[in-house]
Amino acid sequence: MTKFRAILIAGPTASGKSQLAIDIAEQIDGVVVNADSMQVYRELQVLTARPSDADMVLLEHRLYGTVSGATPYSAGRYASDAGQVIEELAETGRTPVFVGGTGLYFQALLRGLSPIPAIADSIRQHWRSEAVRLGAEALHHVLHSRDRVMAERLAPSDSQRIVRALEVLEGTGQSLSEWQKIPGVPVLREDDCYKIVLESPREEIYANCDMRLDAMLAQGLMDEVAALGALELDPALPIMRAVGVVPFLRHLSGELELLAAVMAAKTETRNYAKRQLTWLRRNMITWNAISAKEIESLAPEIFNNIK
Repeated sequence: MTKFRAILIAGPTASGKSQLAIDIAEQIDGVVVNADSMQVYRELQVLTARPSDADMVLLEHRLYGTVSGATPYSAGRYASDAGQVIEELAETGRTPVFVGGTGLYFQALLRGLSPIPAIADSIRQHWRSEAVRLGAEALHHVLHSRDRVMAERLAPSDSQRIVRALEVLEGTGQSLSEWQKIPGVPVLREDDCYKIVLESPREEIYANCDMRLDAMLAQGLMDEVAALGALELDPALPIMRAVGVVPFLRHLSGELELLAAVMAAKTETRNYAKRQLTWLRRNMITWNAISAKEIESLAPEIFNNIK
């Protein structure tokens, strides 16, 4: 039995982290737990590379596909749900193996979240709608005019975090940067966790992303996106900003040729991977770094360290 309360595996998209999580969970009688902000939504299995139904039958997985896309799932709710999973598994002596690429989710687990007051729905809806109307870059200019500190921290393409910074500023009268100085309550202690971050050369990740998207097209990706579009959800909801959703919906509406939609989705995926790699390098320097290419050869050493 592992001496750790939890195993944490982070890495960029298409790095092989999900398979590593399964391999480790099998070795320690663990349970794979999602730490990806898009894989929580039930409507997108193929496009978000959520574990297959077969994988989830063979080994217990938690927090995958449990949330309706009509619901804006938050990091705060994730921390609460993850904490509940940890408590449930502790009662049975099983270990959660958290895996994903959403840095904020790992931050919520290990550092907690700042106690930001709830933001009124009207304010949240306003800035989500502005993100759709103006686009990320223009909205970033708005943020820069109102909160230069946060604007300089955020990429002009990161619409979700730009919206969050603006809604917090309007809803509380205080910059998100000031709220972030107030420490939160962690779900897990760092000493109770074995932390792994997968490393891969950027060009290799890009190539993997391209190949995986091509494979997704054969796995029913277009049918999945069509079903999502048929729900007529608010375009500002997080699920509607999942990588690839917009270009494929534009294709289905006749605005883009399929090849153009695929190329746009691949570009979005590479940009997302780039942001992930940057975040991981900045925030996970103390984690056990493992080359994605060497997972198989290093597996025995990883299992021994965990055990």
